[in-house]
Amino acid sequence: MTLKQKKEKISKIVLALKELYPEALCSLEYEGEGWKLMVMGRLSAQCTDERVNIVCRELFSVYPTMDSLAKAPLEDIERIVKPCGLYKMKASSIKASMNRLINDYDGVIPNDMDELLKFEGVGRKIANLLLGDLYHMPAIVADTHCMRICGRFGMYKEGQKDPLKTEQIMSKLIEPSEQSDFCHRMVLFGREYCTAKNPKCDICPIYDLCKGDKK
Repeated sequence: MTLKQKKEKISKIVLALKELYPEALCSLEYEGEGWKLMVMGRLSAQCTDERVNIVCRELFSVYPTMDSLAKAPLEDIERIVKPCGLYKMKASSIKASMNRLINDYDGVIPNDMDELLKFEGVGRKIANLLLGDLYHMPAIVADTHCMRICGRFGMYKEGQKDPLKTEQIMSKLIEPSEQSDFCHRMVLFGREYCTAKNPKCDICPIYDLCKGDKK
């Protein structure tokens, strides 16, 4: 497909997914608080959003503010977040990032990619999640769902697993105002239909849009 054809195809898919998932809710239950989304984004690495939500109910009940989490004993954070895997690394970066947020940013999540990348454990995926959800800025969250499904859509070679490359490609194909919500819908669509193994193409409501040019 040419670039123009890809843009036309993905714009139709964006509209179809809007009808399928009108609310485009973030799967992480951060209750509108940016610091919580930063923490949950960090915990989501190699872990399901469902497990992160469960773990964070306990974490945020014990440490309900960024200040209390910043001051929490590291071993206590480790104990709570252990079910998310890589718990020592994640606990350490969470505690450090909360301290940085308080000391360097007065508790306000910055709305700048370069500033966000200064936070311990924050890469482009988490930074884009924060920019899109908190500030409604153009942002492609290149998680496993996005990378897998956009490859299946034919936007790049299927099986490509480079998050930065995915971000760069998709940011040129999708209208800026649609990017953040599109990525949330990718998560929902990836769970319901376009699963990693045995995708449900036979009942997929956008199968013709996805595979029409490959039949």
